[in-house]
Amino acid sequence: MLEAIEVMSLNLTGMSVLTEAATGAYAVTPVIAALAGAQGVVAVAAAGRHRTSEDIAAQTRRLAAAAGVATVVEVTEHLPASAKLAFDVVTNSGHLRPLRRSLIERLPAGAVIALMSEAWAVRDQDIDRPACAERGIPIVGVDVCHPSIDVYPYMAPMSAKLLFDAGIAVYRSRIAVLCDNPFAEPIARGLAAMGARVQVLTSVEALPAGRWDAILCVFQPQRGPAIGPREAGIIAARAPGAAVAQIWGDMDRSSLAAYGVRCWPLAPPRPGHMAILLSEIGPEPIIRLQTGGLAAAERVWRHGHIDNDPLVQLVEPPPAG
Repeated sequence: MLEAIEVMSLNLTGMSVLTEAATGAYAVTPVIAALAGAQGVVAVAAAGRHRTSEDIAAQTRRLAAAAGVATVVEVTEHLPASAKLAFDVVTNSGHLRPLRRSLIERLPAGAVIALMSEAWAVRDQDIDRPACAERGIPIVGVDVCHPSIDVYPYMAPMSAKLLFDAGIAVYRSRIAVLCDNPFAEPIARGLAAMGARVQVLTSVEALPAGRWDAILCVFQPQRGPAIGPREAGIIAARAPGAAVAQIWGDMDRSSLAAYGVRCWPLAPPRPGHMAILLSEIGPEPIIRLQTGGLAAAERVWRHGHIDNDPLVQLVEPPPAG
């Protein structure tokens, strides 16, 4: 964490941060903020599907204590009830989402939202963008391809882990990567380097009939499922026997099951969420990503609108009306 803070010149001195408490690799976010000099960090611990809020709070506190910042990181189960909040940076993190108008209206002038991902990945269901626009609160994305972060190359090992768990060897496997976003190239390049025979397609309709071992789905969330009844039928007809591995993009699993198509992972993610996270391959990519997200937000908080900072990606305000 200290190395990432130094590499990205993250300096939160004098700033106050609202973020999430978490388990596993994502527990680093409030600790990174504190190590970077934040005068106060509030981390919200909300119960998840597999962990109680008490478990989440305990793990975050243990990591903060091990890092020597236990007195800076305050872990709580609820957002502060005060009419006005004094946070300079609010992270778009799982246990805080959605960031609703009721929260955004209580933030001080000059506050920023740290998207903690690239600007193109913003989801309207996560952040009330009109409320941010009305308050003049910027939503700050981060260029994860910046050399100091360089997260995209981790996408291929994460994809390989998902495929391994699904029983796909990757080496010499025929893999169709269905992807409509910038994740396609690093995933395909990495899997090909491992010996897979990879073809990238932007839609299910483009899938050619063949002897496919796996269909890797990486679709940006949309209003309906990326794989619905029609798409399930196409996959069954053109890739009989192939496993469908879900990274991102909702799927109608009942339709896939009706056609006898095997899905992985067995448990579906929540709508709009990824089925596997970079934390599955270790803490390094998460440390880089979270530090970079905070660094981009800090630069905008200190300097205002930035046009020429290679780390910063500002999310465009929603269309009027």
